[in-house]
Amino acid sequence: MKKDVLIYDTTLRDGEQGEFVAYSLEDKVRIALRLDEFGVDYIEGGWPGSNPKAMHFFARMKTEKLKNARLAAFGSTRRKNVKASEDSQILTLIEAETPVVTIFGKTWDLHVREALRVSEQENLDMIGDSVSYLKSRGREVVYDAEHFFDGFKANPEYALKTLQAAADAGASCLCLCDTNGGTMPTEIPAILARVKAAVKTSIGIHTHNDAGMGVANTIVAVNEGAVHVQGTMNGYGERCGNADLIQVIPNLELKYRKRCLPDGKLGELTSLSHFIAEVANISPDPRQPYVGQTVFAHKGGIHVSAVRRNPITYEHIPPETVGNVRRVLVSELSGQSNVHSKSEELGIDLSTASDETKGVLKQIKEMESRGYQFEGAEASFELLLKKALGKHRSFFELKGFRVSTSKHGEEPCGAEAVVRLAVKGEDRHCVADGDGPVNALDRALRKALVEDYPELKQVRLTDFKVRVLNARSGTAAMVRVLIESSDGDKTWTTVGVSENIIEACWAALVDSIDYQLLRVEEEGAGSKPKTSKKSKSAV
Repeated sequence: MKKDVLIYDTTLRDGEQGEFVAYSLEDKVRIALRLDEFGVDYIEGGWPGSNPKAMHFFARMKTEKLKNARLAAFGSTRRKNVKASEDSQILTLIEAETPVVTIFGKTWDLHVREALRVSEQENLDMIGDSVSYLKSRGREVVYDAEHFFDGFKANPEYALKTLQAAADAGASCLCLCDTNGGTMPTEIPAILARVKAAVKTSIGIHTHNDAGMGVANTIVAVNEGAVHVQGTMNGYGERCGNADLIQVIPNLELKYRKRCLPDGKLGELTSLSHFIAEVANISPDPRQPYVGQTVFAHKGGIHVSAVRRNPITYEHIPPETVGNVRRVLVSELSGQSNVHSKSEELGIDLSTASDETKGVLKQIKEMESRGYQFEGAEASFELLLKKALGKHRSFFELKGFRVSTSKHGEEPCGAEAVVRLAVKGEDRHCVADGDGPVNALDRALRKALVEDYPELKQVRLTDFKVRVLNARSGTAAMVRVLIESSDGDKTWTTVGVSENIIEACWAALVDSIDYQLLRVEEEGAGSKPKTSKKSKSAV
């Protein structure tokens, strides 16, 4: 399959230079294999001479067989006054034994004078000698023209000479780098025209996002003839990051009809983005174009009504094209279309329940006026809907609870919760300690229920968020609590609101338990009824 654009991924090298981004050796191997499976053409693994982990990575990758991508080692041109064949950094690139080597050289005469402190001719010799030697050792050489756009604007004749030096020495691609990220898209066409007139070697583009133009500059460069695109997944990289390949790839494939992935791989874009974020231990950006959680989320009632009739009214592509999903949010801005659409998504038929729909919508708006938010707590919304339709039952009744905290000397604060419930006609009185009041309350609640509902053994609280809604009220402010729970297979989120944070937590915890028990019961996997009627107490 012939591609129009080759994708060169530098997530493992340039991406790792970003603040808060760090990969272990195993992380780098996992990412490399996933990128290869996805179908990128080049994977830049790092700079072998910069740190031991990079060398270990290339040694490890010798045992892995890539199916689609070619592995690249990254480095610089040789040092001044040293032959490339004798330069230790160049020799380290050879030792990495990658089929591709990418080296960067100075294009901007300012850097030649002040950073390298060599003559312009010596810099040209360093470029040519480095590329030529690497070619003689059987490597495909990609030449990264560092600071190309700034260098061209300062001294176009010399910038083009540096490209010609690399081309004459045998570089397979001349990659134009906007290293400082300050170039504007309107500048690129004229500059690319000059480059194409001066050299016949394939042109690549490598942009940074310091002016927010990384993706735009990449797309414009491809439209002007670049056939090699460098970038990182999720835009990770130094300062403001690199061009985000998660945005670049679908723009090229869907908007410009330029093939850059194997057939069927575009549908894996969302899962790839989230995989990279997970390995990097960075929360995915919910507003990241194409793959973010909110990208195909509809909240306004008029929008939802239109999307239900024809999705293209408010969506520029079908979400499944990139592996994303359409979501309908339910809030005080919602209309009946939101409730109907959300109920269909949950498998609840509201086609003959117009009065119930109006009632649920009214209740949602009233609750959200008090601070509830269901767009991020879909499990609580599903329970609300089922209660309105009479499809919900209570699994326990609260008799009361008490939560206390204590501190002794320099020891961390401790918490204890006491919960009294009625479960299947029996009293339950349980006490539990916790790292904090919410943790203690969660433990006590599940401790009181787990004997009757053993499926709760698998449930864990995985995330907990508190937001103050009216901060000017000080300690009497309303708070909204969002709790995310998981049974190891599915994850759901519930919400509670109150002026008392513990009461808000309790409401969210109860919804979480109710949601799981109702789901298990509907799937026909509820626990067996107990026969004993004795009151039980656990301490």
